[in-house]
Amino acid sequence: MFILSSPSGAGKTTIAKKLLAQVDGLGMSVSVTTRPIRPGEVEGKDYHFVDRDTFSQMVENGEFLEWAEVFGNCYGTPKAQIKAGLKAGQDYLFDIDWQGTQQLYQRMEVDVVRVFLLPPSIAELEDRLRSRGTDSDEVIRSRMDRAKAEISHWDGYDYVVINDDIESCYDSVLHILEAERLRRARQTGLVDFTRKLMA
Repeated sequence: MFILSSPSGAGKTTIAKKLLAQVDGLGMSVSVTTRPIRPGEVEGKDYHFVDRDTFSQMVENGEFLEWAEVFGNCYGTPKAQIKAGLKAGQDYLFDIDWQGTQQLYQRMEVDVVRVFLLPPSIAELEDRLRSRGTDSDEVIRSRMDRAKAEISHWDGYDYVVINDDIESCYDSVLHILEAERLRRARQTGLVDFTRKLMA
């Protein structure tokens, strides 16, 4: 369970898309959300879209590994889907905030790798948000306030990468993923393999 967190505009989505396109055996965790579907989004690919009552029932039934309310909408990671995938050898990429990361780590500690992306500066982060041309000044101010709060949780992560260049940032994140996959505990079948070597 490979977590990428960052303030909005720090490059998390770009890095995630590159990883998914180039790394075998890595799939995106598809969250459940109460927010309305946006043009171009696909049910089951981008999110599982549900109403608030359904989401509340799922929380009550313990169906989420983690969940949070962000900007008035709820988001959650479905437990059954992830556990089945991990058992089958699938790695998952998570695009979640620090609160979700904490919850996931508390429930699935040994299977979790936490990476936090930082912008090179607050001014650069604001420039990136403004250059998108999709948000009002009020939304950008809100995102900047939230960004500063999120950045304060950088020390709750295993790795921190400063994204001052998207390609070098991607390379660093890819190296982290590759190294974590090589950890002895994550290499299934090593016991049988080494027994054969020694036989």
